[in-house]
Amino acid sequence: MSPESTGQNEHNLTVYRREFRTWRGNRPFWAGLFTMLGGAPIAYFPYADLHLGNMTLAMSTTAGAASLIIGALLITLGLTMWFHHIVRVFAGVAAILLALISIPVANIGGFVIGFLLAITGGALSISWAPGRPQADEAAPRTAAPLSLDRQQPENGYADGALHGAAVPQQQAGEYDAAPGYDGGTHRAG
Repeated sequence: MSPESTGQNEHNLTVYRREFRTWRGNRPFWAGLFTMLGGAPIAYFPYADLHLGNMTLAMSTTAGAASLIIGALLITLGLTMWFHHIVRVFAGVAAILLALISIPVANIGGFVIGFLLAITGGALSISWAPGRPQADEAAPRTAAPLSLDRQQPENGYADGALHGAAVPQQQAGEYDAAPGYDGGTHRAG
């Protein structure tokens, strides 16, 4: 290595951040995150104990097992959106249905917090679509020339007619015989 060369001077944190950004851009990341965050309060609140000084409030209900199952399924669907994004539409629809079921079953959908997060995650998953790779702008695009039979317009108007304005048809050699025609080159004076 020469003294002028900076070498590879990137820190590992920068490299990991770029790799994570690339990974996140190739899948419905926010949909999975919202769905998993929605599943956590739905599964947690029926088993939570709130301590206020010496008093303990238990929010356990008879549907505690159903709440745990719904929350675990929402977390699993969020992970599915991240790691198997091909089934993102199914996972989004299932997340929305589980969020709706959590309203009567799991303490009003985890006190509405889990419900709103799961609905948002499901909707984002359904609406997400993979991006298209950008075309290489360095290589110019050239259109293939049209064959002679395709050069005439199909609507009966002459070449160069805009918005249906009729232009009189010209014969192929008529421009060549016109006075002052110089073959396409411009000559001064």
